[in-house]
Amino acid sequence: MQLQFIDGNLNAHKYLDEILWPIVVLFIHLHYLMFQHDNARPHVARICTQFLEVENVLVLPWPAYSPDMSPIEHVLDALDRRVRKYVPVPANIQKLRTAIEEEWDNIPQAIINSLINSM
Repeated sequence: MQLQFIDGNLNAHKYLDEILWPIVVLFIHLHYLMFQHDNARPHVARICTQFLEVENVLVLPWPAYSPDMSPIEHVLDALDRRVRKYVPVPANIQKLRTAIEEEWDNIPQAIINSLINSM
């Protein structure tokens, strides 16, 4: 899976323009899937929910305040712990991106599966 980096803070317009439109819609329609995201403000903003409705993307209903129900949260936590072990700390954004990509590629699939299965 390719990591997607967003420059700056994620807001509803960036979420729509840089994630939903170019990545999610095509992938969902190609594979006939239901989409899952949490209740972060950019995800549930009117502009994004209306866009997903117009594009006929089925969205899994998600209870409020339930981050531990999402397997990706556990995987990202493991990724964060791996990157925080870097000494010296990455000195700039590009070095941090490189460290994140390297660690993402190095997380064993067995760990990801165990995090998902632990739910």
